[in-house]
Amino acid sequence: MTWLDLIAVPLLAKICLVSMFPLSAYDKIVHWGEAMDQAKSGPLPFPALLLILGIAVEAITPALIVIGLCDRAAAFVLAGFCVITALMYHQFWKFPRFWSRNGQGRTHLWDFFKNFGLVGGLLLVVIGGSYAPVLHVVAHPLSNGPTSAPSILDRR
Repeated sequence: MTWLDLIAVPLLAKICLVSMFPLSAYDKIVHWGEAMDQAKSGPLPFPALLLILGIAVEAITPALIVIGLCDRAAAFVLAGFCVITALMYHQFWKFPRFWSRNGQGRTHLWDFFKNFGLVGGLLLVVIGGSYAPVLHVVAHPLSNGPTSAPSILDRR
């Protein structure tokens, strides 16, 4: 395996996965009032404390994931953050007509599912696994991943 397989592609994948979080932390700092209004809109107590903790999670855990320092624990914490924010602050089901074009909860619907998409990617960091060589993926783009169930052809 080359540096491309072991370092470059996994690093790029991690950067892509977590790049929005530091920007979100910065946005919460710059637009504190709006962020506080959103924190107050949820059912959890102590919105200022939660906002500060959220900023810390969004600023620190992505850096840990990218540099590989306690990356599994950081990914687990960030995944939990995504679950909590989806369930507490993006309750699309509470809005009538959330699916319609101008439905009030439509943005909450997509933010909810975006968060769970991120949870899936972060859980892949948590469980780890071996990386497939880039040239193998390019040569066999439709092949099964390393953890997939054996196919019928493999059993022969």
